[in-house]
Amino acid sequence: MSKTYKLIKLVGISEKNYEDAIQNAITEAGEHLKGLNWFEVVEQRGKISEDGKVVEWQVIVEVAFKIIHK
Repeated sequence: MSKTYKLIKLVGISEKNYEDAIQNAITEAGEHLKGLNWFEVVEQRGKISEDGKVVEWQVIVEVAFKIIHK
């Protein structure tokens, strides 16, 4: 049996930390996609407030899910 995966990019955002941003992206994807298999963080960045505080963590993750062959 062959295995094929679809790879998509997602942006996860959190007001807490990078780990939470990753989990937010994976959780949301899991509500719409079946067969999630792995992820890779490809970029991290954040938002800085006018007073110099980090107020948002952002990650770009690539997520793969298995294509079901019939």
